Order: sequence, then structure tokens, then C-alpha cells
Amino acid sequence: MSTLLKHMFTGLVEETGRIVATEPRMLVRCAVVLGDLKEGDSVSVNGVCLTAAEVGPDGFTADLAPETKSRSTLGKSNAGDLVNLERALRADQRLGGHLVQGHVDGKGEIISLKELTDGNWWLDIRIPQELDRYIVFKGSITIDGISLTVASIENQVVGITIIPHTYAHTALREKSAGSLVNLEVDILAKYIEKLAVGYQK
Repeated sequence: MSTLLKHMFTGLVEETGRIVATEPRMLVRCAVVLGDLKEGDSVSVNGVCLTAAEVGPDGFTADLAPETKSRSTLGKSNAGDLVNLERALRADQRLGGHLVQGHVDGKGEIISLKELTDGNWWLDIRIPQELDRYIVFKGSITIDGISLTVASIENQVVGITIIPHTYAHTALREKSAGSLVNLEVDILAKYIEKLAVGYQK
């Protein structure tokens, strides 16, 4: 029997769902993640680790804590919004993205999302200054729950190439300049920083 890694994800979006309601609980309409989702299971909603409170035939509900509302974009979400969904990682799964906790570090603002050739897109996001030190060229970053590779970083602007599959199968297709997104930096960078600071003392 597969063991669920309750609070870990890969950043590989399984499907997009629609928010149906935000009060008193967030209600998300979806299909794929309902396959084995149970009450109490963790599910990533736009990169935020939430606990399924109720699971029905066409969706699930989840409570949003005050911290979640203030730190992530979910606090400003509306009925009709498209969201990225991923169930928690199982111990027997391939790790196709990178280890994601679903703990949002901050919010970024989309500067531009421009179409390139062959269905590819270029995404520029302005990031908070305090997150800049954790992000490196060719490193991993999670944007709205999507594991992506940093193609450029300069003056607190992260540039990323979005391949056709990612654009077509995530909520990025409904984003535009000015949209806010949830950011989670690579947890390894934060651990390395803490170890390095400790070593210097």
C-alpha cells in the first residue's frame, strides 16, 4: 500500500479546477484529484497546501486560515477563478518536479506573459526583495504550485520560459500583466542559508 507524504508535492499540476465559492469554506470543482482524495488529505491549490474538509462527487471544500489568506493569493480569490491542483506526493511516485511544501513564501506580480514561437511563452514576474537571495539561474521555483526553472533573474524580476504543455494545462493561461501569483522558493536554499549562517557563528 502506498504511503502518502502528507505535506509534500512535486509542483507537477494534475489538473485545473474552478473555485465555486469562497465562504464559509472554499469550494473547488474538479475531477482528477478526487480519484483517491479523502477527508483530511492535503491538496495543493495554486501552491497552497490545504486540507480537504469535505470531498464530494464533483469537488472538495477546504478552510482558509487567516495566515493563508494574508500570505497567499487565495485570500483575494473569487468564484470562477481557475486554480492549479495537485494531490500530496506518494512514496512510490517519481519525483518529476522538485520537492514542494505548499508553504507560500510570498506573492509575486506578473509583469508580462508574452507568446513566443511554437506555442512557447515568456513569463516575467516581480518578486519580493526578501526572496531574491533564494533564487538562482537554472534553479527551481514554484509559481502557483507549478514547478518551473528560472531562465533569468535581474533586479528582482524572474524570467521563465513556459512550454506549450504547461501553458495549456495550468491556470497560467488565464493570467495577465498585474496578476498576483503565489511563490515558494526551493526549500534547500533556505536550509543551506541557515547552515551557512550557523557555521559562521
